[in-house]
Amino acid sequence: MADVRSGLERLARVPSMSAAGYDAAPVRETAKLTADLFTAAGMHARVIEKDGAHPAVVGRIAGPAGSPTVLLYAHHDVQPPGPRDRWKTDPFAPTERDGRLYGRGVADDKAGIAAHLAALRAFGGKPPCGVALFIEGEEESGSAHLMDFLKAEKDTLVCDAVIIADSANWRIGQPAITTTLRGNALVTVEVRVSDHAVHSGGFGGAVPDALMAMSRLLASLHDDLGRVAVAGLKTGDADPLDLKEDELRQWVGTRPSVTLIGDGSITSRLWSKPTVSIIGLDATSVKESSNTLWPVATAQLSMRVPPGQDAKAAQDALVKHLESHAPWGAELKIKRGSTGEAFTGTTSGPAYAALKDALGAAWGRPAIDIGQGGSIPFLFDFARTFPGAALLVTGVEDPESNAHSENESLHLAEFENVCVAEATFLGLFGATGRG
Repeated sequence: MADVRSGLERLARVPSMSAAGYDAAPVRETAKLTADLFTAAGMHARVIEKDGAHPAVVGRIAGPAGSPTVLLYAHHDVQPPGPRDRWKTDPFAPTERDGRLYGRGVADDKAGIAAHLAALRAFGGKPPCGVALFIEGEEESGSAHLMDFLKAEKDTLVCDAVIIADSANWRIGQPAITTTLRGNALVTVEVRVSDHAVHSGGFGGAVPDALMAMSRLLASLHDDLGRVAVAGLKTGDADPLDLKEDELRQWVGTRPSVTLIGDGSITSRLWSKPTVSIIGLDATSVKESSNTLWPVATAQLSMRVPPGQDAKAAQDALVKHLESHAPWGAELKIKRGSTGEAFTGTTSGPAYAALKDALGAAWGRPAIDIGQGGSIPFLFDFARTFPGAALLVTGVEDPESNAHSENESLHLAEFENVCVAEATFLGLFGATGRG
């Protein structure tokens, strides 16, 4: 594990942000480093590139005759760190505190790469089943070229099962397989009330300002309980498991005076009901404000789509709601963004059984099935490319990992269990025989 952690820390020191506007060189650096680490672990791995894309890493090791093949997926790009003053330590200098390793990408998802490396090293680079590898470099920026890479490398990546190491366990000490994920849909809405700005004292009271109109439009998206008020969306229920409100509040840091929104079990609200969040707002800043009625405001909306709901149909419902709730006749300009379908995974078959047994063996307690409120739209690219393969979503995070936020961290003892579980899975899956 010391060598595995060393490789993880080498990866985490590289600021491999794939978002537009950031230097692409660090993403190329982590791709090369990833390929080097897997080659040292016994797999000939290589960097693959495409014009306009961040590089990925692929590889393959044949297993014993008649054994199945598993494709191991993770990604080597990371989110930007955000404001540095919100980090307790340098986000690109991995630091251990109280049994956790802190740094951008140490959990999402460079620990996924390290877990795959650990599983190969456990068998000295000669695993008991076939192993294919795909480490993406664009997951955090939308996986725009994923399908191109999968098509180009289909012969290298053909498999009987896929391990997607980009999710989380239920909590520290409780392993889990993610069997449902919500989809997503983005919409940008511009609200315009006039041709130009005017004096608030001279015209306020008769003429609305754009931010006031935008506020009323956005408020229409939810009812008084915080439930999504967009018509035509599906909703579902999820196993409540043992999640209590106090634990959720502790994970999130919710202020004591703030009530939770929505209804039904907390897991249903997180996994199987739709959400609409306001993730961006363009308007006059407080610093630059004056006694002026501003003519235009723009908001970016992110919808999470429950399993069983078509993502484009959900996006259409959101657009229809906005169009029918424009206050005071304000002009709307709506732009549809990307969509990604929800996911419902398999809970049967030899690959699923092997993973569940492997997780249980590593933790010493049975693994459970959980949902996730987030989205992994590229799962459908894998499903289309390898229609006969079982898609198994697991990961290294826990509710306190703070992925995408400041002070992202990895619980080191849990990480070791992840590594043991993946190595155990290769042995169990290899023993099933092809098909």
